Parts: sequence; C-alpha cells; structure tokens
Amino acid sequence: MKTKNIAVLGSTGSIGTQTLEIIRNNKDMNVISLAARSNISLLQKQIEEFSPNVVCVFDEKKAKELRENIKGAKTKIVAGMEGLIECAIISEADIVVAAVVGMIGIKPVMEAIKAGKDIAFANKETLVTAGHIIMPMIKKYGVKLLPVDSEHAAIFQSLNGENHADIDKILLTASGGPFRGKKREELKNIQVEDALKHPNWSMGRKITIDSSTMVNKGLEVIEAKWLFNVSCDDIQVVVQPKSVIHSMVQFKDGAVIAQLGTPDMKLPIQLALTYPDRRYLPGKRLDFAELGSISFFAPDFENFPGLALAYKVGKEGGNRPTIYNAANEFAVSRFLDHKLSYPGIIEAIEASLDHVGFVQNPNVDNILETEAAVYEFLQSALA
Repeated sequence: MKTKNIAVLGSTGSIGTQTLEIIRNNKDMNVISLAARSNISLLQKQIEEFSPNVVCVFDEKKAKELRENIKGAKTKIVAGMEGLIECAIISEADIVVAAVVGMIGIKPVMEAIKAGKDIAFANKETLVTAGHIIMPMIKKYGVKLLPVDSEHAAIFQSLNGENHADIDKILLTASGGPFRGKKREELKNIQVEDALKHPNWSMGRKITIDSSTMVNKGLEVIEAKWLFNVSCDDIQVVVQPKSVIHSMVQFKDGAVIAQLGTPDMKLPIQLALTYPDRRYLPGKRLDFAELGSISFFAPDFENFPGLALAYKVGKEGGNRPTIYNAANEFAVSRFLDHKLSYPGIIEAIEASLDHVGFVQNPNVDNILETEAAVYEFLQSALA
C-alpha cells in the first residue's frame, strides 16, 4: 500500500493532535511537515515521534529556541509566514491538513492549492473571508477540498452520489452550546470558565467560546455557502442538543439525507485523509435504543444575535465576513484574557461592522488590510 505523506498545519491544536492520533494508528500514513504557533514543548515531542522533514514555529523566538533544543535532529526548523508556506507546499506532501486557527491560514492554503495539494480543511476563517478566491482556485488546480468540520463533513457525505442541482436546502445542526435557553440578561455575567464548558465536544478554547455565542455556527453558515455553492438563504440552522445528527441535506423532492454518529472529530478527520475509502475507527458507536429520542429546536436569534449577524454579512459579501471574523477573533481573545465581558464579544462585532469600510471584491491584501483595520479600531475602542 502506498504511503500517504501528510502536512499538518496547526499540529499542536485540537484538530492537529487528533490528526496525529489517526496517523499513529495507520501505518501507511507519514508526517512530512508540521506547523504550530508557539507550543514548542509539544512540537518537540511530535518531532521525536514522527521525524518530519520540516517544522514551522510561527513565533520566530520560539523557533530559535526549538532549534537549540533539537540540535542533531534531521528536522529543519523554519519560522513565520514563509516557514508556514514552506510546510504547506513541501513537494513530498500528498495532502495538507489546514488546521491553524484564524486568517493566518489563507496564504498557506492558497500556496498549497497552487502546488497541487489536496486540502483536508479545518480552517473555516479562510473560506469565510476568502471563499470567492479559494473555490475558483480549487477548480483551476484540480485539487480536492475535503471538509473536516463535523457539520461540513456530514453535508459532504450526505451529498455523496447525489446531484448537486437537486439540493433544496442544507440543514446545518448546532448543539446550542452551554447557554442554550438563556436570555440576554442571564448572559451578562458569564465568566470564561462557564463559556469553556461545551456539553458535547472537546475543542480548542477559541472555538469553544465561538460555539457558546453561536458565532461559530454563523461562520459555518458562510463556510457552507462557499463549500457547497448555495446561498445563505438555502442554509437552515437547526438546534439538535445531543450532537448526534451532524448535519442534513433536504432535496427538492422532500427527501432528507443525514449523517449521524457520536460526537468524535476523529471520524471526519480520518475520512478526509482516506477519502473515498472508509477505515475502521476505534470508539463508541451510536446505540439508538440507549439514545431513545432526538430533539430539535429553532435557533434563538434574539438572545444569540451573533448568528443573525453572520447571515447578514454572508449575504452582503465583500469584506463584511472578514470584519465579522476579525472582530470576533479580537474580542474572544480579550474575553479569554478576562479583559472584555461576554456580551462585549457581540458588541465588538457590531461596532466593527459599523466602523470599517466596505470593499466589494477584496483580494488577499484587502482581506488582511481589513483585518488590520478592525484590530486597530478595537484596540482603540476597547482600550
């Protein structure tokens, strides 16, 4: 069996570490490059286990420190955006797992596509902000974009073998997060520790906060728009608290096809790495008798306005999704540092959308300029 060489961008995060767990259990998979922001203690362990050709530490000081720590190892240590791109386009890689958090992922994903690499895609911010650039590139260079987000992987599986023209709407499921059912008044005094308690999924800190505000689901609506070439109006969010149905597609004859499973991110990650094949994956299976019932609810747009805002900016297009995403990234970081209230996250997004100018058809430079403008505005507004 031919060995599949894999580049993992974001190897120390939640998706990255689970990707390496899958590679560890599949002898025909090999790590060719790794990239992370600054967690060199974990990176060093990953280097010792997987012996990648190249490793990028985005933080240049930490990269220098890692070089000192692994003197004598065959692994080359690189840094910054150039290093991240080097890991993404390394000639031996068959597939790139794009699991870095934030808009930092745009350039390496674009360069990997140009280099003819298939992409296992977990960096939703790239499609949210640059979907109008990325999707035509996927077509032009003839590579696969395989979604790793559980919801988008579920839609991808539900569409397998179906005619895309027969889609009536996409039913994007949401757990509702830890504060489902709470009113705005009750959310005023939410603390970081409360917001990090997701009922079903084990995720990174930033995405867990996004899930609690429903901003994550908003980002997924915009991502689905690009991935499956539908309008935001054709995507309906359905709250399904147990996270058993990962998403569904309704077709024009009224039929609905869904993908179900236990809430385990290793399933969509492994499928992206082995597609079109499926392999055995250890873990708990759904027991429908034990499950008993599955409940559904409409999303609460009033008390969780982040979702409504995402629909709005998704329809407006241009750089509006970039403003939304950048403001959320900045505000969540402040909230995690205990420097911003929980309601302040959505307030920061709203203020940024009011303040930063509209660009109709942004190129990558415009997208990054928009991000910088949002950060500059919020640094001043939240000082």
